[in-house]
Amino acid sequence: MDAMTSAARDRAPTPARKRFWFDPRFAIGVLLVAASIAGVVAIVGSADTSVLVLAARAPLAPGDHVDGDDLVATSVRLDGADRLYLLPDDLPSDGLVVTKPVARGELVAASAVGSMLGEQQTAIVLVLKGELAESVVAGSGVDVWSARQTGSGLFEAPVVIVSAATVVRLVDRQGFVVDDGSAAVEVLVPRSQVARVLEAVANDDAISVVPASLPGK
Repeated sequence: MDAMTSAARDRAPTPARKRFWFDPRFAIGVLLVAASIAGVVAIVGSADTSVLVLAARAPLAPGDHVDGDDLVATSVRLDGADRLYLLPDDLPSDGLVVTKPVARGELVAASAVGSMLGEQQTAIVLVLKGELAESVVAGSGVDVWSARQTGSGLFEAPVVIVSAATVVRLVDRQGFVVDDGSAAVEVLVPRSQVARVLEAVANDDAISVVPASLPGK
């Protein structure tokens, strides 16, 4: 009996080994899914390039002193141009001085503020001989010219007494005793040149302002 059982075991078929099944299409599918996920992650990461930039809470004029209470941080996408604007880290504890007009809600350009302007410049209202050029507006740069009066209706050749002054505002002529065709303007001038400007005003020289020449022009 034992011999028969042993013989039966010897004749029993040996179980076949399972072979590992591999389908190239399955591997390609896995790779495509992985690539798709990586692409979505990359797109989301690149899309989130917004930075915090300071904007004006209210209109700002040249000569205004501003600090954190006058500005609000706004998240915007600038595509690498963030250094052209005022960032929260750029605002010193003692604030800045505005050099160009900034509208309410407008992003503050780095070139529209300065740290030393308030110490180096002061505002003077000038009554001019003649009308202003249309391009002379608040925030624009102008050269101040003066022609010394030598007699009744006679003047010397005009000379520049202030280069690249900044226009603060165009002054309403109401209340000024000026001839028809004249204008009045408030400008920021370097303190070192204030005496020269006031001398021209006191001497009733013919004062004019013209748009400042651009560098290289």
